[in-house]
Amino acid sequence: MIKVLIADNNMPLCASLSDFLNGLPDMEVVGCAYDGEEALELIAKTQPDVVILDITMPRLDGMAVLERLPDLKLERRPRIIVLTALAREDIAKRFTELGADYFLLKPFDLQLLAERIRQFANERPAEPAPVAPAPARPPVSRTHNLEAMVTRLLHEMGMPAHFKGYQYLRDAVLMAVEGTDLVGGSLSKEVYPRLASKYNATPGGVEAAIRNALIACWENGNRAFLEQLTGQSGRTRKGRFPTNSMVIAQLADQLRMQVRAS
Repeated sequence: MIKVLIADNNMPLCASLSDFLNGLPDMEVVGCAYDGEEALELIAKTQPDVVILDITMPRLDGMAVLERLPDLKLERRPRIIVLTALAREDIAKRFTELGADYFLLKPFDLQLLAERIRQFANERPAEPAPVAPAPARPPVSRTHNLEAMVTRLLHEMGMPAHFKGYQYLRDAVLMAVEGTDLVGGSLSKEVYPRLASKYNATPGGVEAAIRNALIACWENGNRAFLEQLTGQSGRTRKGRFPTNSMVIAQLADQLRMQVRAS
């Protein structure tokens, strides 16, 4: 049973999340905190596997909760899913530095939240898994200058190059083009750990940085490009923003088509 703690000053939202998560066979909400100090007290008392943490709360905000979390000297640190209504790179960067594992933009899909809770509750820090010697697809020659091609696609998407997620996404797309399959959970088991090892980050931080960079593109970049790329236009307004794997896979397909046409 996955123990979940909710920390959000929106009481109706907490009640709704509690009802939904408690209705799942593998989850139990062990507490709801409506301010940051109460969140720390309940984390120490209940030892949750996952904390759903709002950014804006009274007494202590979400950032202060993460800053003080090491003071609790927990035997096992909970995984942190941050709820936010803002897709700001500077905020995401600071939360990632403090150990946040994932960011979910409000409003969000409850089933997606449940999937992420399961993913991070079951994920344990480990060395990157060995890469299978045989790629899932025939590798594409570097003579096609794939780096320049994917860079052009990201610029067309409207992603600022200074975003941390920019470099992560660029490398993930290159890995997909050159043979790394994105099905069967290999994005979390292979791609994110490899990028985390390369850039001295965490797999959860890599995923969160890509996610927030894509959200920023959706809100301030070339939305039409993303809609056409993923076919996810109106659905995103209901919390069904295209997944990292979908965007990476579609960008990789775009590169393969450009290579074949060259």
